[in-house]
This record gives sequence, C-alpha cells and structure tokens, in this order.
Amino acid sequence: MKNTIFVQIASYRDPELIPTLKSLINNSETPKAIRAVVNWQHGDEQSIDDFLDAEFDIIGHRTCLLHDVDGKEREFDIIETEFNSARVEFIDVDYTETKGTCWARHLVHLQYNNEDYTLQLDSHHRFVEEWDAKVISMLESVRSEDTPKPMLTGYIPSYDPENDPEGRVTHPWQTNFDRFIPEGAVFFIPSEMKDWKNRNKPLRGRFYSGHFLFANGSFAVEVKHDPNYFFHGEEISIAARAYTHGYDIFTPHKIIAWHEYTRKGRTKVWDDHTTEAKKKIGIEKDWVERNNLCHARNRILFGMDGEDPNQIDFGEYGFGDVRTLREYEEYAGINFKQRGVQAYTMQQNEPPNPKTYKTEEEWLESFNTSIDVRICVHKNDLGEIPDDVEFCFVGLHDKDHNELHRKDLNKGQFYKYYNSGDWIDYRYICIMDEIPVYYVVWPYSKSKGWLEKVTRKVDDYTKK
Repeated sequence: MKNTIFVQIASYRDPELIPTLKSLINNSETPKAIRAVVNWQHGDEQSIDDFLDAEFDIIGHRTCLLHDVDGKEREFDIIETEFNSARVEFIDVDYTETKGTCWARHLVHLQYNNEDYTLQLDSHHRFVEEWDAKVISMLESVRSEDTPKPMLTGYIPSYDPENDPEGRVTHPWQTNFDRFIPEGAVFFIPSEMKDWKNRNKPLRGRFYSGHFLFANGSFAVEVKHDPNYFFHGEEISIAARAYTHGYDIFTPHKIIAWHEYTRKGRTKVWDDHTTEAKKKIGIEKDWVERNNLCHARNRILFGMDGEDPNQIDFGEYGFGDVRTLREYEEYAGINFKQRGVQAYTMQQNEPPNPKTYKTEEEWLESFNTSIDVRICVHKNDLGEIPDDVEFCFVGLHDKDHNELHRKDLNKGQFYKYYNSGDWIDYRYICIMDEIPVYYVVWPYSKSKGWLEKVTRKVDDYTKK
C-alpha cells in the first residue's frame, strides 16, 4: 500500500486519548494506511475494556524489549487492535514506570516498520476531514532537489474539549522564539501565521513541536528522541538535530489538526512523580530529578555555560553530519553559547536569517541576549508596606549599578505578588544587549513616597 503513515503518540493518563484516536482515524481519507503506536501510560483509571467499549477490536499481542536508560533490559506488552480498518497498537506501561515524555516517544520510535511517512502527536488532538491526503500533499509541495527532506511541524491551533468544535481556532499558527529559560532550553510561543490567507505553500520555520510533526517515515530512525531527556529541551534539541541531519523545517499554512494545550483538570506526570510518591510507591526518580538531569544534558549537547559537548558520547542522539550546529544557528538566528537571538528572529520573520555580518566578531555582535531572571525578595526586606503603593520599580542593573532595563509592577500586580506568600517571586523576562549583575525592587507609596529599596546580585541566572 502507498502512503502508509506511522503515527506516534505518547499518552499519559489522558481521557482524551480515545476521542483523539477516533478523530484521527475517522477523519482520514485512507484509514487502512494508518498504523498508530501509542505509549499508553496509564493507571486504574483506564483499561483495555474502555477501548473495546469504543469499538476497538483486539487482533493480537506481542512483546517489545528495550535496553533502558539504566542499562537494564525491560520487556513491555503491546496490545494490537483495529479500529475502522486502521491498526492501533498500545504499549502497555504502568504510569509509575514512565521516565518522561522523551523516554515514551523513544519507545514508540522502536516500533517503526518502514512506513512511508510518520506523524508524531500528543494524545489530545482533533483533525480536519481527509487530513492525511492534505498533509501528504502539503509536504510534497515543498519537496525538491534542494529540499529532499522537508518536515512539517509547529505549534498548531488549539481546541477546547469542553467546547468542541465551537472552540477551535480558525486560522493557522506559526511558532516563534520566546526566550532561553534559566536552565538553558529555548521556549517558543505561537502567533497567527503572517499572511496565511495569501500563502499557497507552507511557511519556513525554525523550530520543532513535539505535538505535531509530519515527515518521511525515516525520521523515526534518523532523529530518535533521546530517552535520557525528560521534557524541557526536547523541542529545541530535535529542531537542531533534525536540521543537521538535512531536514528542512516548515509550518503548515492550512489547518490539519488542533491541539489542546492546557490539559485542564487532568493528571500530568509531575502530579504523580513527586518526592512523596518516590517514597511511597517506589518511583526511581521524581520528576524534578529527571528534569534537572535533562537540563544538564541539554546544556552539554549545545556547549552552553562552558560545558564541553565531548564529555558525553551522544551517539545516535547527537547532531547529524549533513549540516553543522553553527549552520542551524545562522539559519534560525539564535546563539546557544551566549543565549542570544537576532532581531530578525524576534520580529517573527520567515527564515533563513540574512547574513549581514562578515566576521566572527560581527556575527556575535548581531545577537541580543535573552534574559530570564528570577527575582526573589522576602516581604521583611521591604519593611512596612502601606495600602497605597502606586507602583513598584523593578530594574536590572550593570556592575556599576547603572539601569539597563526596567519593568514596573503596577498597583494590582504588586499587591498580587506581595499577598501571595512570604516571598515576592517574579520572573523578569526581556531581550537586551548586556547581561545584568544586579536587580532592584523599590516600591513607591502615594503617602510616603519611595519605600525600602532592595538590591540583590543576580545569581547565576543561566543555571537553576
């Protein structure tokens, strides 16, 4: 059969899984061409009987061996089912045994069986009619001799499970740079795609989304998820690794599917894998431990904060040899070592970024620094606070205490932070051309004027 699709889904205790699978299959033009593999991480809240009640038919079982991140060999049961002539396979994983999103996706990768295309999703989606024919046509429209390996990815528009289909966004989105977080990963933010009504082909993009990827099936072999990653860092590492393996990034210019972003009221892995749960039910590492290890690994991969990438042999989870990491940085307009971003990228312009520099020094000077400072001030340090504070000065300063950047909290914002606990805990996020050394918090009262001024040295904000 032509145009077979290997659908990859990582699902964690998600009641949206069955509606997602039904929407995926029932809205496809050729259900027989679909083979979906779900890493089904679940507890007692869901059993295979729920799928049987939803008209999935069991057609077989098999087992899968995985050499896990701890070096041990583990065996998993896979339940093979059929729904509306599509094949759906469930890797049966007790939720207490999961090691995170990337581990779950990696286990799905291992099930690839030479399908023509692959579609990677989360477990909370809705689909347009004949989405499979449309997404194949869209991908092939940008394939050429110069672009032999296109990939469609991005933060796709949202839907609301409590108001569906009325709550579906009606225009395509593009994925934009947001910031480097203190731990080193890059965060993205969506917006309405520029000029989408006049486009007849996908938009070139810089970044990858874990909840929507469509590419050649071989992507599942060439750009495997690193099972040592937990969650954060997944998307920027896959984007850069895919680019260095020769993949060109595009964003769909028409809606193919919708994604639910909030998972409001539903259990997430960080709700279960807590320090307390580690003690009670024998979870090997809580989510914070795994996440910290993931952040450290991501900084090493990109050589951030003075880390030597050669201290880890990333093997198949490292960069490709078709392009270099530097070529990805030039294309996307970001710089990992100095946590920098070019204005062209911040303006949400379509890549590749123009090369306006001639020397290495000019290249480095073309970046502004992405700043994400966590400001923590105890209430006691602010002295007595009257009820007529009009605003609070919050600023970033250089080593000589000169102001570099300022973001005042208005009256409502100040009292919201002040009344939330013993600490004013505020994330100061901005783009600037100099790294701050100090931050200042300084309330202003209508009756008393300037109150107690607090100056703190910025702790190594690039590492948390």
